[in-house]
Amino acid sequence: MSIDHALAAYRKRLSSGCDKASARAELKAISECPEEYREDAVWGDLARHLLELRSSASSETKYDLKTSPEYRTWGEDIEEEAHTQMRNACSLPISVAGALMPDAHTGYGLPIGGVLATDNAVIPYAVGVDIACRVMISVCDFPVKKLVGEQQKLERILEDNTRFGMGATFEQKRQHDVLDEDWTFSPVTGALKDKAWSQLGTSGSGNHFAEFGILSVEESYAELSPGSYVALVTHSGSRGAGSQVANHFSTLARKKHSGLPKHLSHLAWLSMDEEGQEYWEAMQLMGRYASANHHVIHNSVLKALGVKARFQVENHHNFAWRETHFGRDLIVHRKGATPAAKGVLGYIPGTMVDPGYLVEGLGNPDSLHSSSHGAGRLMSRRKARESSTQSELRKVLSDHGVHLLSAGLDEAPHAYKDIDTVMHAQQSLVRALARFVPKIVKMAPDKR
Repeated sequence: MSIDHALAAYRKRLSSGCDKASARAELKAISECPEEYREDAVWGDLARHLLELRSSASSETKYDLKTSPEYRTWGEDIEEEAHTQMRNACSLPISVAGALMPDAHTGYGLPIGGVLATDNAVIPYAVGVDIACRVMISVCDFPVKKLVGEQQKLERILEDNTRFGMGATFEQKRQHDVLDEDWTFSPVTGALKDKAWSQLGTSGSGNHFAEFGILSVEESYAELSPGSYVALVTHSGSRGAGSQVANHFSTLARKKHSGLPKHLSHLAWLSMDEEGQEYWEAMQLMGRYASANHHVIHNSVLKALGVKARFQVENHHNFAWRETHFGRDLIVHRKGATPAAKGVLGYIPGTMVDPGYLVEGLGNPDSLHSSSHGAGRLMSRRKARESSTQSELRKVLSDHGVHLLSAGLDEAPHAYKDIDTVMHAQQSLVRALARFVPKIVKMAPDKR
């Protein structure tokens, strides 16, 4: 209710001889049913003003949702809830196209493995909480035979140069040029710089990992000749800073689109002409910060090992890109999906015992130039913990010749889809260049 309109009408009613209690009662009645007072000599202006405000508010919360949303799917073993989330995302008035990768499973808002192109708008929860989460592989100048002969040395190097879990930090802070950038362009990122610095070079919990293994190359590619190589692979993101950026802007988006149906609330968006631009810049910074985390880890591990990387690849998911598709400039969200434009290199991990693949994108337009970002979960974390024990996990690892430094039962291999089935389902999206088999694995310790 407009305070100025209400005070003017209230004073006018008092000047006509009405007592205060009656005037207040009439004011309350008008706020509840302004249409009945539209022509009233005293209250008419206020009533018409209230009706205009309600009409404006009503028009702002009406969304022209698409009734028959369409998207392409790769793979068959995808739970129905992930399809429901994808249909919801494609029904938004800002949505242009979508695709679902073969590792897809239920997430928040957009499903994990979901790709969504929008028109001049960005959806914080379609990017995700762990902004710019990524994988990185470094192929080392280190003899394969030493992977077994010097196993304890490699294990110690991983333990000394990595930290895992929520709030993980190093006693002595690490350094990277990303900390010299301007973090003050947004009050949100400005307040997070110290947290980001304290967690630089660390990894989160869940499916984040650092591992040594053997990369097998069958055909010459770039600096790699056919043969076997020791490689370091890591998976992590933007840590606590990225999470807080995501939560701040997602909350802002939901407030701006409070009229969205409840089942679409996590898909609220920000216009790139307004607050979306601030989120975009914060997202880009979190991308550079996530990349810095990996480079700090790889540099410190390889330095301790006394070797150099002869070949490196990194690629990220949980991000949004400005791209041209169907002749239009669009914002492409890839939540748990990897960029796979023609010729673009990427790495798709399996599990702690199953292989990962160095791949080259084929630029399939139907997938919006995307591929899976991993094997994809087959069961929830809770179900995975309840369906296995640490001794059973250790046996599986032993059978595969993998030494596990630490991990939670929720990351047991049986909790994931078969990586080779996933790779087969996306033969039209990527071409496998090399195959990596993990041998020494470190993840966040089991919480139990």
